Amino acid sequence: MVQVEFLPDGVTTEAEPGEPILAVAARAGITIPTGCLMGSCHACEVELADGRSICACISSIPAGQPVVTINLYTDPLW
Repeated sequence: MVQVEFLPDGVTTEAEPGEPILAVAARAGITIPTGCLMGSCHACEVELADGRSICACISSIPAGQPVVTINLYTDPLW
C-alpha cells in the first residue's frame, strides 16, 4: 500500500500501486476537475512532490514509493 496525500488540504488515504489517481481521489472525497479524460485538455493536471505535472485522468499511483504527495491546483483560465 502507498500513502497518498492530497495538498493543499492534507487529505490522506491509502492506495495500491497502479490504481488510477482519479479513483483514489474520489474515494478520499477529493474532486479533480476533468475535461477530455484522455490527457489532452490538461483540466485534471496535478503536481507531484518532485515538481512534475501530470494529468490525473491518465495517470496511476506509482510503485516503489511509500508516500505519494499530489498537489491539487486549479487553472483559473481553464
